[in-house]
Amino acid sequence: MSKPDETGALAATGDQAQQQKRPWLRRPEVASPNGHPRPEWLSCVTEPPLFPELEIVDAHHHLWDREGFRYLLEEFADDIGESGHRITASVFVQCRTMFRADGPDAYRPVGEVEFVRGVAAQARSGFYGSTRVAAAIVGGANLLMGTGVAPVLEDMAEAGGELFRGVRVPVASHPDPDVRSNPVPAPRGLMVSRAFVDGARELARRNLTLDIWAYQTQLDEVETLARQLPDLQIVVNHAGGPLGVGPYAGRKAEHQQAWRKALSRLATLPNVALKVGGFGMPIMGFGFDKGELPPDSRQLADAIRPYVDRCVSLFGADRCMFESNFPVDKGSFSYGVLWNAFQRIATHWSDDDRHAAFAGTAKRIYRLFPDTEI
Repeated sequence: MSKPDETGALAATGDQAQQQKRPWLRRPEVASPNGHPRPEWLSCVTEPPLFPELEIVDAHHHLWDREGFRYLLEEFADDIGESGHRITASVFVQCRTMFRADGPDAYRPVGEVEFVRGVAAQARSGFYGSTRVAAAIVGGANLLMGTGVAPVLEDMAEAGGELFRGVRVPVASHPDPDVRSNPVPAPRGLMVSRAFVDGARELARRNLTLDIWAYQTQLDEVETLARQLPDLQIVVNHAGGPLGVGPYAGRKAEHQQAWRKALSRLATLPNVALKVGGFGMPIMGFGFDKGELPPDSRQLADAIRPYVDRCVSLFGADRCMFESNFPVDKGSFSYGVLWNAFQRIATHWSDDDRHAAFAGTAKRIYRLFPDTEI
């Protein structure tokens, strides 16, 4: 087997050639700390699905068309189809994609919801497989507008129709520059500001969810917010952001304990649910993207099992949902390997717990297809 290219650079694409011919076709340049996928490297490890009949709702993925990195319906459908897993539906989560080019700044994110609703309709054609892609849409709105965010939410609800289910705010922030995962870091203390709480209250009034991407060091703020707004359904992303880089790299056991304590306090609040995934992001310190070969599902399961087990033991499977976090995590492992790893971890769970974590919790919280079975 030949050693794959380790530069991480993507070969020049047809899109780039077209842009040279048509320079007006500019795509956003995003300086993300998360690496791009390397198809040749990923192809070195392939696996058939362990349980191909197990229903899966991918509770968290993105779609975008960025400079040098396209991940739209076709790319997502390819990952699903090649994996062989039974992905019946997915939840799209904001990633600052396809914002409107004009109009007031507060309303430009409505374009993301409009775009994804179109993708959902495209997926329903059946030409891209049987998965109900973007069966729920989580958009992005500036909750620091306070009560002023209400008309923006109304526009998003109209743009998303029956698919719009909530808003995500990526508040992940840390004073150490080595601890960074967001292209646009958030200001500190955002979640406990009066304006943010007032904006979040507008979500609760509309029965919309609030997804939050925060690091383990910020979970106390999430707890404060959840206590202030007990009627708001909060969904904490990426296992509560356990850290493994910068100052957290050398004292992993100590910082894991701090993560567990913070997560355990959140777990006492019934209006908080947890997405389990995101382990491919470099910020968690696993280093999957640094290997000569990508991990197989056994290696991946062994590495993340303590985190998955802790999440489920604290929240219960009925408040946990597995997520792919693709294409972000695609820099570290393939789609099929990830779902096999989750299935290895859940092998000895009860049927009810397995159904909940892989599909049922996401269906309930995001109200997927309340009148029909998928």
